[in-house]
Amino acid sequence: MQIRSDSFRHRAPIPAEFALGAPDGFGGNRNPHLAWDEVPAGTRSFALLCVDADAPTRPEMAGKQGVEIPLHQPRADFVHWAMTDIPAQLREIAAGSCSDGLVEGGKAEPSGPEGARQGLNDYTGWFAGDADMGGDYLGYDGPYPPPNDLRVHRYFFRLFALDVDSLALPARFTAGDALAAMQGRVLAEAAIHGTYTLHPGATAAGG
Repeated sequence: MQIRSDSFRHRAPIPAEFALGAPDGFGGNRNPHLAWDEVPAGTRSFALLCVDADAPTRPEMAGKQGVEIPLHQPRADFVHWAMTDIPAQLREIAAGSCSDGLVEGGKAEPSGPEGARQGLNDYTGWFAGDADMGGDYLGYDGPYPPPNDLRVHRYFFRLFALDVDSLALPARFTAGDALAAMQGRVLAEAAIHGTYTLHPGATAAGG
């Protein structure tokens, strides 16, 4: 199975149009275009995740004046999108069809392919307790790495071909729930990743 995007090249920068954060404030927060082919026989649905593999593990340093987050700081995953039960006949998601702009407090009913289910992304926890931004962030919300982070972040779009029509998930589910539910059901996986940074001097990990 192969996946590609017309919105960014594999391993190349993601335009601010598809990010939540931009150098001058908020980005367009549109989901990027994705398309795939060479789907294995027996596929009955797809699941899609978008994960930042380079999120800092000391959140109190994010955006702190006079401090830069070093390259060597341990990193963790930050989920930007979890969508399951994508119909088996689908081969493309148009840019901006699932997210187009910021919704403070999160999108209550994000758009997407008919029949698909949208899970919580990790902005739900990040903005928890914020009077203006707190809420359930469902569907896609794009990159917003700390502007003081010296590492260029990598955003992986992972598509899974599954042998079931629907995953057994709660109404309010996370990417972790989806990964657990799809154990033993994955026929194939394809991935593409783009990069994003808000630090003018950021370098790749280990650079």
